[in-house]
Amino acid sequence: MVKVTIDGTELEVPSGFNVLQACEMAGKEIPRFCYHDRLSVAGNCRMCLVEIEKGPPKPVASCAMPVADGMVVKTDSEMVRRGRRGVMEFLLINHPLDCPICDQGGECDLQDQSVAYGRDHSRFEENKRAVKDKYLGPLVKTVMTRCIQCTRCVRFAQEIAGVPELGATSRGENVEIGTYVEKALTSELSGNLIDICPVGALTSKPYAFTARPWELNRTDSIDVMDAVGANIVLCARGPEVMRVLPRINEDVNEEWLADKSRFAVDGLRRRRLDTPWVRENGTLRQANWQEAFQAIASRMQGLDGARIGALIGDLADAESIVALKDLMAGAGSSLIECRQDGAALDASRGDFFLFNSTIAGIEEADAILLIGTDPRHEAPVLNARIRKHWLATQLPIASFGASLDLTYQVDWLGTDLSALSAGDFAFVETLRAAKKPMIIVGQGALARPDGAAILAASWALADQVGALNAGWHGFNVLHTAASRAGALMLGAVPPGGENGLPRLLDGGVDLLWLLGADEFDTARIGANTFVVYQGSHGDKSAARADVILPGAAYTEKDGTYVNTEGRVQQANRAVHPLKDAKDDWRILRAFSAVIDRPLPYDTIEAVRARLIEVNPAFAVIDDLPVRGCTDPSGPSAQGTISTAPVSYAISSYWQTDPVSRASPTMAECVRVYETAQAALPSAAE
Repeated sequence: MVKVTIDGTELEVPSGFNVLQACEMAGKEIPRFCYHDRLSVAGNCRMCLVEIEKGPPKPVASCAMPVADGMVVKTDSEMVRRGRRGVMEFLLINHPLDCPICDQGGECDLQDQSVAYGRDHSRFEENKRAVKDKYLGPLVKTVMTRCIQCTRCVRFAQEIAGVPELGATSRGENVEIGTYVEKALTSELSGNLIDICPVGALTSKPYAFTARPWELNRTDSIDVMDAVGANIVLCARGPEVMRVLPRINEDVNEEWLADKSRFAVDGLRRRRLDTPWVRENGTLRQANWQEAFQAIASRMQGLDGARIGALIGDLADAESIVALKDLMAGAGSSLIECRQDGAALDASRGDFFLFNSTIAGIEEADAILLIGTDPRHEAPVLNARIRKHWLATQLPIASFGASLDLTYQVDWLGTDLSALSAGDFAFVETLRAAKKPMIIVGQGALARPDGAAILAASWALADQVGALNAGWHGFNVLHTAASRAGALMLGAVPPGGENGLPRLLDGGVDLLWLLGADEFDTARIGANTFVVYQGSHGDKSAARADVILPGAAYTEKDGTYVNTEGRVQQANRAVHPLKDAKDDWRILRAFSAVIDRPLPYDTIEAVRARLIEVNPAFAVIDDLPVRGCTDPSGPSAQGTISTAPVSYAISSYWQTDPVSRASPTMAECVRVYETAQAALPSAAE
């Protein structure tokens, strides 16, 4: 720690801080454009000027000046004010000042700081320069004449996204930011460039000219496009969600958000189910709720509970899952399944299916083994955390799977997972030598016929290399579905943990209730099976349904979601459901009354009390205990691991659920990127 004096106030700050950070600790506002807490220091804009006593007789860029013991800093002297006004005048020399037509208007750093720190006039009379706009793909719109060359975008692409495709060409007044060879950015995090750009040079292409920030109502919520559970803000105008922005949560997503989570929002307005449908004489017709419920009740009447089953989709909230589980129990059925991909997830113990090291705990690991997972596409924000730690420590990372560009250096061990059983592959010694080794198992490995053997072998390997102890739990499962961890915590699996898919899909039930389940082969459903589809979009399973019940989308309801690490988080309603659509748990509660088995809750508070009753972990919101492993006994499995090559859970990042498949923006991304991603340049450097 060193002592510094800032505007007459003495305080102690860490010795590695720069002056700007020290000023912020003292509660002083320092303007900046190029400086960003999570990026390297560039010192480009010179807006963060301060005066340092006994230093150079000129203002100093505080972002690039380290603190020193006894330093005396002035943040609002006449020298500082003149310096900042001069910098702002230079920045505005070539800026087009087109705020009325700029999408950044109302939330632009340049606007705010020019008012607070700039002059009220300009002395510049020469012609302004103009810069050709660059093509960065279907997501990011460019107006490069507005660019002030802060290089935040360049540093983000290089350091956070790991795709060094942006850079500066030419010199002096002719500097331009671009992609060298004009092409679409190949990062799944490119939308964050919009957030970090301090001017209107980079804005959202799908959102362009649709709304102003002061027109929007902002609602804190949780992302469901993957299992990370990124914290988001839903920006809505009237009945429509206009855009999705990230919300800071240091333990989950820091301040980043994946592109699918940000831009698939236009899928919420298309292919929607907004009224019940009933199939008559082979054709679906619109119906009212009473007719739909009566059709289901008539088919359910007299059925043995063993012939009734339910399958839970990837976007379901915990309230609807527990309601469906209770409805099935009331109907005499215990056949409920949340693993629609057939993954061999063991729900008998929580640490058998969770990311036990936690997402933030990635930064404590000193060796990582990936087993059948592609975190870059399955969880882009989590992958950025791995890259961040790799850049800082150069920790060794190895992977079983087909070679990919994960944006960091990886030792590829091949696609044969049989080596896990013997533990005789080269990376084992690296794991043993590590103090906090981490093993991450993906759904691509667990969804195979030998998935249970892979799960058991991975746990045994974690035990052998010292990853399971009271101070560190290094065994992790990376989910791809937002509902999966919560459903497993609620016991939404058949008794004994058996795989319920064969019984549900291969003619083993007479009535099948699908709660937003679309990620399976609907052709496997028995020809005589009566199918109830409850969901928000008319996707694959809705076409096979005999009765369709329109549910609310994730932006249209209050809901509880559990991310891959077991963190319980609550989402909030931003807009009301369309037309006749209802919250899923309310639909299930209403139907339970029709069959004279009413569920014992009528409010969301009562449903959440039921969640806590089933699993007390739901009582703790947005917090996780520090996990260790006190019982190293692992999941049991029969059989051996085959030599078949392992594949990944996601074949197309842009379309993985009903919302993203309905999104025109995601469809355009598929068109642009499906061929480009096969030839990604190496970024692990």
